[in-house]
Amino acid sequence: MTTRAPHRRALLAAAERAAAAGLHVFPVRPGGKTPAVEAWETAASTDPATVRRWWTARPYNIGLAVGRSRILVVDLDTAHRPDDRPPPHLAGCHGGADVLARLAHFHRHEVPTTLSVSTPSGGSHLYFRMPYGVELRNSQGRLGWKIDTRGAGGYVLAAGSRRHDGRTYRGNDEPIAELPDWITELLLPANSDEGAPGLADGRLPARRAGAYLAAIVDRELTAMAAARSGTRHTARLRAARVLGQLVAGGELDHTAAHNALLDAASNHLGADTSVREIDRDIRDGLKFGMRRPRRITRVRA
Repeated sequence: MTTRAPHRRALLAAAERAAAAGLHVFPVRPGGKTPAVEAWETAASTDPATVRRWWTARPYNIGLAVGRSRILVVDLDTAHRPDDRPPPHLAGCHGGADVLARLAHFHRHEVPTTLSVSTPSGGSHLYFRMPYGVELRNSQGRLGWKIDTRGAGGYVLAAGSRRHDGRTYRGNDEPIAELPDWITELLLPANSDEGAPGLADGRLPARRAGAYLAAIVDRELTAMAAARSGTRHTARLRAARVLGQLVAGGELDHTAAHNALLDAASNHLGADTSVREIDRDIRDGLKFGMRRPRRITRVRA
């Protein structure tokens, strides 16, 4: 490298930082997004000597093999054209960041602070640790308008990468947070054999346990019934998973839980949704949730 190309030193330093953090990197064509090595996912490395050899040869951009690195990247894009508008129920949203914030509010959670990378196009990449026992793959729009994810089989450009026009991918210094359970559940397919994130057992006075259980069930049924078109499949699966955990823990009767879910989803029927489809979602969700029992431990007040 020569002093006439300081950006080469910056790219090498950025690649070394990513590798030192346990992220598997590989070279991408300078100024672009195309891998510069064959079988990039297999070739991606954290080895310092390999990284130095690659990035002293050319000013490569930095590809990050997401699955190899055991992370999931939530890609939040923005609307770039005047006619690129959100669906009616997301009116007022200007991009994926707004949609994710609304989604978190709907599920009564927050989006954790984590490592993020600002892209030259105005979007951002949020990095999360993949849950143990779960392999999430790429998705497009599954979480909502202008939200894609990159998981196993996918890659992103890491912080420090540059476009041909000189604009740079810039990261913050936050540690990578664990992927929240509520996002994991929304991304898991209905018939997945992956391990599901569990809910911690509750310890409550006996006199409060019944009300606590009823509140959980009511919250899930209400959220499912209120789901808008386009999100109802995911909402049915989520509610059924939560109730399935309680069924496996002995807190709910299986038949009663199944019937309650069917009743709450009755307003989902339409031209594109049948009773059979709703019932299948509920059965799949219950079965999935029952792999991780949830019990409410009664203690003396």
